[in-house]
Amino acid sequence: MALRIKRRDFLKTSSLLVAGTALGTPAWAAEKAPCSSPAAEAMGWRVGVAQYTFRRFSLYEALDMTAKLGIRNIEPAFFLALDKARPELKVNEDLAPEVRKELKQKLADTGVTISAFYSNLNTDAEQAKRIFNFCREMGIAAIVAEPVAEAFDMIEKFCNEYEINLAVHNHPQRPGAPAYKYWNPENVLAVCKGRGPRIGACCDTGHWVRSGLDAVECLKKMEGRIRGFHLKDVQEKGVVEARDVPLGEGKADYTAVLTELKRQGYRGVMTIEYEHDSPELMDDVARCVAFVEKMAKQLG
Repeated sequence: MALRIKRRDFLKTSSLLVAGTALGTPAWAAEKAPCSSPAAEAMGWRVGVAQYTFRRFSLYEALDMTAKLGIRNIEPAFFLALDKARPELKVNEDLAPEVRKELKQKLADTGVTISAFYSNLNTDAEQAKRIFNFCREMGIAAIVAEPVAEAFDMIEKFCNEYEINLAVHNHPQRPGAPAYKYWNPENVLAVCKGRGPRIGACCDTGHWVRSGLDAVECLKKMEGRIRGFHLKDVQEKGVVEARDVPLGEGKADYTAVLTELKRQGYRGVMTIEYEHDSPELMDDVARCVAFVEKMAKQLG
């Protein structure tokens, strides 16, 4: 049975968030909770969370929330806010040197690492270079993006030069939306074909299920090319708008998903991207972490 946060503890956490947000700094900012997934860490599964999970908050607020949950990795997104007090600042390569220094200090203070960066990396070589420079400076090991096929020759050169991976992300299938073509694992494999080991996939299991696909079969197809992972379970199969549910409670068959990752010997970041925002968000994310930890203990 998945671990749940007690209602009184969740209410306490929520009140701290509200109070802290009003003051600009959450009340738990100085706290560093112990890692909530030690068994997973021992298996090489580095549990993280996507900033998109906390998208109504800035990255600085999200870092405090992440640390409170005992999560040690985060994946920012290029279009989301850095700081509530300066909403014009987005988390991307446009950040000025002094702001990057400030961000590094915030990461050090919370004990959270930027493990991957969701970027709009595409065919613009100058922008791509700036993105890779930003990632190298921030110690980011992987860029998550959905570039067009024509961009891969240029991107792979940067991946090799900077020693940073590209993880091609899959959104769900949307008829008439060619930008979402990576919903099909075959399309991801096509752009990876003949490429070196730094080019691979960021497997989003929830989006596969939304597209009507079997998550475990998709993982088997991607074996050897997994460079990132979005932990996501959804309520209905084949429904693009299906809502997220805590891991193990939806149609992705997460016991089988994690068992397959174990079989493949996957070692790397596993990022919770929980899209259903509600007052129970912290509790829902904690339940996702608890499920991964429970499975790690069983599989380890």
